[in-house]
Amino acid sequence: MIRLYHGSNMLISKPDLQYCKPYKDFGKGFYLSADRKQAQLLAVQRTRQTLEGRPVINEFEFDESLMTSGELKVITFDDYSEDWVRFILANRDIHHEQPVHDYDIVYGPIADDSVSFQLRRYQRGVIGTVKELIQELRYSKGITFQYYFGTQKALDKLIRI
Repeated sequence: MIRLYHGSNMLISKPDLQYCKPYKDFGKGFYLSADRKQAQLLAVQRTRQTLEGRPVINEFEFDESLMTSGELKVITFDDYSEDWVRFILANRDIHHEQPVHDYDIVYGPIADDSVSFQLRRYQRGVIGTVKELIQELRYSKGITFQYYFGTQKALDKLIRI
């Protein structure tokens, strides 16, 4: 079992996809991190954005063996890559029919503010090729990974702590 965290401005007893926002890195879904500090930063950021609630770290356990068992449809991005960039761009494209995939779980790097900036530069033609974009992304300070749970089947595998 792995412990996963979701930073928010409220306690989340049972994640509900109805309340998840579209056009995020991996699509409309519930996002978690194995990094408690990352979740804390996101909780503070969310509270500041909404001006409501207080920072809350929601904790869940998840059986990591489900990532490779075949029971769930899973895709993993181990690093910034062309496939990851194309996946992020499709999920964030408000002109692209959503959802763009049918994965239960997606695991991969977070496209934080610096990555989002590079993605916008690529979309505007400032960065000419995907290979150049990957090179720019590699200059970012480290990689933080996230877990996306995009179906009820996946959410049912989370155990609230």
